[in-house]
Amino acid sequence: MALQSKQGKLKMRIVNLRMLVAATTLLLIENGALAHGDEDHSQDTRKTSPATPTTGGSGSMGNSAAPQRLADGSLFVPKSVQRQLGLRTLTIRITDLAATSELNGKVIPDPNTSGRVQAIFSGSVVPGPKGMPVSGRKVVKGEVLAYLRPVSGAIERGNQKAQLAELEAQLSIADGRAKRFEQLEGAVPQKEIEAARIEHQALQKRRAFVSASIDAAEPLLAPATGVISASHHLAAGQVVDAKEILFEIVDPAHLAVEALAYDLSIAKTLVSANAVAEQTALNLKFVGAGLQLREQALPLLFRITTSNAAVAVGQPVKVFVHTTQGTKGAAVPRSALTKVGAGETAVWVHAEAERFVARRIRHQSLDANNVAIAEGLHDGDRVVIEGAGLLSQVR
Repeated sequence: MALQSKQGKLKMRIVNLRMLVAATTLLLIENGALAHGDEDHSQDTRKTSPATPTTGGSGSMGNSAAPQRLADGSLFVPKSVQRQLGLRTLTIRITDLAATSELNGKVIPDPNTSGRVQAIFSGSVVPGPKGMPVSGRKVVKGEVLAYLRPVSGAIERGNQKAQLAELEAQLSIADGRAKRFEQLEGAVPQKEIEAARIEHQALQKRRAFVSASIDAAEPLLAPATGVISASHHLAAGQVVDAKEILFEIVDPAHLAVEALAYDLSIAKTLVSANAVAEQTALNLKFVGAGLQLREQALPLLFRITTSNAAVAVGQPVKVFVHTTQGTKGAAVPRSALTKVGAGETAVWVHAEAERFVARRIRHQSLDANNVAIAEGLHDGDRVVIEGAGLLSQVR
């Protein structure tokens, strides 16, 4: 019995020892201090995490995974955040660039491929063979768009009818004379017979013209092939005045831009030009310049060469004219520009792997997509060209 008691106590001590070892192992795992296999972890304590900048004036360490604005105004942006923001940079080079002038302009129809239909007299509008023309309808040159029936006052209309009655009487007399002379051919001189025939034909034409001025409708023809850009809300039976614009036809594939240049030398030194309408970039071809000032500026005409340009007639555009005069600077996309401080224009420079610095710059337009930075950058700087606006929002 004593032997069995000793064996039971020994088993209890072994069980307690195993439970103690298991508890110790779990504690070490929770504290991350348990080594695995034959790996040497003696150097782990020497590894230090990357230093994170302090935030504000509290002096406490910030979150290393979040972008922060440092005390000197620069930004700390971790690599992971840079990838999330989609930042892209460009190494700039200071070179000689063509001088560019920015002009105000507007889209106009090409005079060679557009047209305008006006009322040649006062009258009422009558629908054409395809109904009343509406905006957006495609037409071809010479197509009948509508008819214009003349309208006049009671007195004028009465005089026209009286004139028509008089002409019909004269025509009847001339017709009888011509028939008699034809029956007496050989007895009557031939010149009198010819004179009677000519008089009869002239009276017929006069009667047709006077009759048309009373009742006949004048067809309104399309002067060009294109699309009706404006119909001025015409309705069937509407009475319009003489010289009133009824329809405007524009060929969307042939549009132009007119810009005003206050520097008269631009027309002679111009090399190339392009424009931007809201977010649409346009390629332009210089056509010519006027010789008469308009509002103290010289009008310049350009033809839009961009196919299927999403612009409309009358839309304002910014025209960038390149001249033979040169300037020195760095060409960067417009997307690199941002606002800092009190609305100052600046760009973000990638100074270090995770550090960005704002540089205030002086720039001028280069073309529809790029600007020339004349001051504020150095040759070899890496400028953020995508995501600059997101960096400006870091606080």
